Amino acid sequence: MWSRTRRSVGAPLASLHINLFVGLRHTLVEYLETCEVAATLDATDRTTPDGRRDHALMLTLFNTGVRVQEMLDVRPSDLQLVRPFQVRLQGKGRKERICPLGPRTVKVLRAFLSERGIEPTSTQQLFRNRRGEPLTRFGVRYLLRKYTSDARSVVKTLEAKRVHPHVIRHTTAVHLLQAAVDLVTISHWLGHTSVEATNRYAAVDLETKRAAVAKARPLGPVAPAVAAWRTDRTILQWLESSERYRVM
Repeated sequence: MWSRTRRSVGAPLASLHINLFVGLRHTLVEYLETCEVAATLDATDRTTPDGRRDHALMLTLFNTGVRVQEMLDVRPSDLQLVRPFQVRLQGKGRKERICPLGPRTVKVLRAFLSERGIEPTSTQQLFRNRRGEPLTRFGVRYLLRKYTSDARSVVKTLEAKRVHPHVIRHTTAVHLLQAAVDLVTISHWLGHTSVEATNRYAAVDLETKRAAVAKARPLGPVAPAVAAWRTDRTILQWLESSERYRVM
């Protein structure tokens, strides 16, 4: 789903830290660029069972943008790995919602279930440690810190970033917005109680576009077909197109 990162990666177009002001409160929105996500996923050692588990976990987190506890509460029976691909989540206040899954995520999850001999109808927590116990939020935080630390040798911009589980959530939201998914849909996707909580990502996207415009040079007229392709994307198209982030 997330593309393999080249061993020499330049600085991303958009800045990680974007300062937003909501009333008198100062909010810092942190997110990862595509190359940084790819490097983090690529850092998992998929030659080992634990590494394949971690890869499935990280890939699903980046795909869904769920809260860590929501991910840890997922059971195999919550997964629908036939079209339409989706996962049932239980959010705050025990509210249920459905989140789409991308083809690459589904492929990895199928392989994970098969390798572990997990029945699709199982109601036990999906992600577990070596002792067979459910992973914890502290465990996920540790794994994310470990893989982003390893990825810093590939993508130097990660050295200046403080990556924690909620950054994954921000990353999914920003990438959805950049793919022209509307704020109301993103709000439902993330399980926000109000679209107001999602509005801050619009400011992030606006700053990214401003930075790009500031660096841009006139390149002549843009072909209508190209312009249409850049502005007409649905959620399913975004999920399908996220194959460009595929790791090897």
